[in-house]
Amino acid sequence: MTSFEQKLEKYAELIVSVGLNIQKDQTLFIDAPVESPEFVRFVVKKAYERGAKEVRLDWYDDQASRIKFELAPASSFTEFPSYKALEKEELAKEGAAYLHITSSDPDYLKGIDSSKISSFQKAKGKELETFRQYMQNEKISWTIAAAATEGWANKVFSNEPKEQRLSFLWDAIFSTTRSHEEDPVKAWENHSKSLQEKKEYLNSKRYKALHYKAKGTDLSIELPKDHIWTTAESKNEHGHGFIKNIPTEEVFTSPSMYGVNGTVSSSKPLSYAGNIIDEFQLTFKNGRVIAAKAKQGEEILQSLVDTDEGSHYLGEIALVPHDSPISNSNILFFNTLFDENASNHLALGAAFPFCLKDGVKMTKEQLAEKGLNDSLTHVDFMVGTADMDIDGELEDGTLEPIFRNGNWAF
Repeated sequence: MTSFEQKLEKYAELIVSVGLNIQKDQTLFIDAPVESPEFVRFVVKKAYERGAKEVRLDWYDDQASRIKFELAPASSFTEFPSYKALEKEELAKEGAAYLHITSSDPDYLKGIDSSKISSFQKAKGKELETFRQYMQNEKISWTIAAAATEGWANKVFSNEPKEQRLSFLWDAIFSTTRSHEEDPVKAWENHSKSLQEKKEYLNSKRYKALHYKAKGTDLSIELPKDHIWTTAESKNEHGHGFIKNIPTEEVFTSPSMYGVNGTVSSSKPLSYAGNIIDEFQLTFKNGRVIAAKAKQGEEILQSLVDTDEGSHYLGEIALVPHDSPISNSNILFFNTLFDENASNHLALGAAFPFCLKDGVKMTKEQLAEKGLNDSLTHVDFMVGTADMDIDGELEDGTLEPIFRNGNWAF
């Protein structure tokens, strides 16, 4: 094999063995880009080598999708194929693992009618709601990882020679996922230990609220009484460990949906539904977004906020130090999987039941009573900056520093 092929194989091994932790006789379902067959084949190979019973592939093609958005009637975007949702649901019932490989050109739907995009996102979210519950309740193992493609590479490395952009993006992926290490599995064990220490500290404090201060941001977020700080490392209902996304640098929880007040400004562009939303600001009152402004993509931002009632509220708050490997790379990936792990971030939409004590055993109504948001969508956006301070508020009103100048204060 070439040196590049060896790197691909190591990366695939990391995803399959650490991210998904594929078990003997388990089925793996993969959403994969048509532009990355070589990498996907390595993933398939590694899954079977670990004893997988079957690997199913669902290929997607951004260029074909754009053609549909350009030429198909608006009515076609109000529906999402139910057979696709049912296939995932049936496999989830059987304990299958799920891998989504993200690779999209951040601008692949630029200029497309936002009403078509909004209709599609709503229809897709509705059809996949049951499958999403399997993921959010951690019943199955799942991972999001990335593959480099020309469209994405051209956006990230636009100032570099065109013939080198794709290899530059692959190298950035290898580096930020630690798959370039001599022993990537060991590197992830050490990294996970560090995140676990931050998680345990935050859980010991039992803060009732967090207060964010930075240029353009003055925000207060209340936390549910029985909230749980966690990391991307988890266990499915059978007790098998997995990591929800590779890379990951975050410690996160879900907020009290009605306890968010103030204004927050984005710190990085958001790639959403084939469009870029940039330099935007959201204002909250009693948890709900009451104003949304953006220098670029404001119409798309508003369609995101208006997806359903729950998309007007937050479902996640995540802490990531400014001094982190992805941030220090000085690469703007225009991809949430990477950019959210270079910055403190929040998410509009669905909260995580596993971020509440006994939450995975609760009904939607019980979760709502505890203050957790429900929505058809969950979209992370970046807010962390080098000047951001975050204070934790204890039950007696005492404030303690959590972040100072963009980094951990403890």
